[in-house]
Amino acid sequence: MLPLLLKYFPELSPEQRARFERFGEAFAAWNAQVNLVSRKDIEHLAERHVLHALGIAKVIAFKPGTRIVDVGTGGGLPLLPLAIQFPECTFHGIDGIGKKVRAVQEMIVELGLENVTAEQVRSEDHRSKYDFVISRAVTRLPEFVRATKHLVKPG
Repeated sequence: MLPLLLKYFPELSPEQRARFERFGEAFAAWNAQVNLVSRKDIEHLAERHVLHALGIAKVIAFKPGTRIVDVGTGGGLPLLPLAIQFPECTFHGIDGIGKKVRAVQEMIVELGLENVTAEQVRSEDHRSKYDFVISRAVTRLPEFVRATKHLVKPG
């Protein structure tokens, strides 16, 4: 995974590089148990999932202290790659499927990430406010906006 990531993100620190390597291993192990992505797709984790998750980092440099929620985090994509990429930001993943949230929580511990949390809750029931709301493959955009606009800080 690392050679492909370094092609697009050569500035990754040694700690980030190590975490991305561990992420690939941890994600594959959890995927075998919980089916976080298609079993056929796991061999393409870097190009189809991690790089896709990090795409936003090419257009937005989140400032330190930024609070970001990943709605429908599933197996932690884009949540965990972005938390590795932006260690000075705070990330929170929410999803309605408990077994996937538990896998994400375990990966957070395995990776030693202190800037990210995850919980089982539907977006409609979540009440915290964030600077950014992100997601991947949850629903059509108009429906997503209706279901998540209450999560965005005013202003």
